Amino acid sequence: MPPTASHTPAVLLAEDDRAIRNALARALTLEGYRVTAVADGVEALAQVHRSRPDVLVLDVMMPVIDGLQVCRVLRAEGDRTPVLMLTALVETADRIAGLDAGADDYVVKPFDVEEVFARLRALLRRVAPAPAPESAPAPESAPAPESAPAPESAPESAPAESSRREPASGTPGAPRNSGTPRTSGGRPDDPVAGRFVDAAGLRMDPRARRAWRGRRELELTRTEFELLELLVRNAGIVLDHSTIYDRIWGYDFGPGSKNLAVYVGYLRRKLDEPGAPQLIHTVRGVGYVLRED
Repeated sequence: MPPTASHTPAVLLAEDDRAIRNALARALTLEGYRVTAVADGVEALAQVHRSRPDVLVLDVMMPVIDGLQVCRVLRAEGDRTPVLMLTALVETADRIAGLDAGADDYVVKPFDVEEVFARLRALLRRVAPAPAPESAPAPESAPAPESAPAPESAPESAPAESSRREPASGTPGAPRNSGTPRTSGGRPDDPVAGRFVDAAGLRMDPRARRAWRGRRELELTRTEFELLELLVRNAGIVLDHSTIYDRIWGYDFGPGSKNLAVYVGYLRRKLDEPGAPQLIHTVRGVGYVLRED
């Protein structure tokens, strides 16, 4: 979680430019973080293996091992610590390369230190312990399976009689093709009631953080999974940019930010299939919607 009186998050900063490293380390310390600063990727990996931080801030272009390679190594090891990239590369392809490597967010140099603080707070909020299921907002956050209410208050607000008659997942007549999200009983080999969420031909298991389009499992980063889950839970509803930024990053970066567009583009490339309908649609000037046309 972000810095509080009772919690001081540990930040590992890897930046080869001494002036930037010292200035940013000092600013982060004053903001309330415990900072360990190193000058290259080898030192960064060694430090992570000695003492796992709460969040990493990695410069992309470092000697010996660059920030992208550090991120790839950590993700290959199963380390899901949030990573914020610092980069002087502004092309879309460069940003996609960072996301591809497993980074969660990025800041382009020269940057405002307040923007770094905001993005770190957002990353730390996303990995903080989830609130109790009762406090989750009803429209965007389905109740946790363990505390699911009686059928009459299921996410679709269907009467108890129709809930009992609802076809099993994947059978004719199930509401998947309508694009309406629903919670299903799961696959035959894992019949946990309410575990899966289905919409527009997609199936997601939020607890296991797994997703499928049809029978093909999708390989998603943390941010891609959370963005897709938000769209699936609100299938057929146009979500504006501000809402998505607030739900996924915890901060609205404003109309000039391309962060969301980069993630949506990358997610589309993983979802789209030859001959199959596109699932994520752009509503110009508003935002995005998930639906199967």
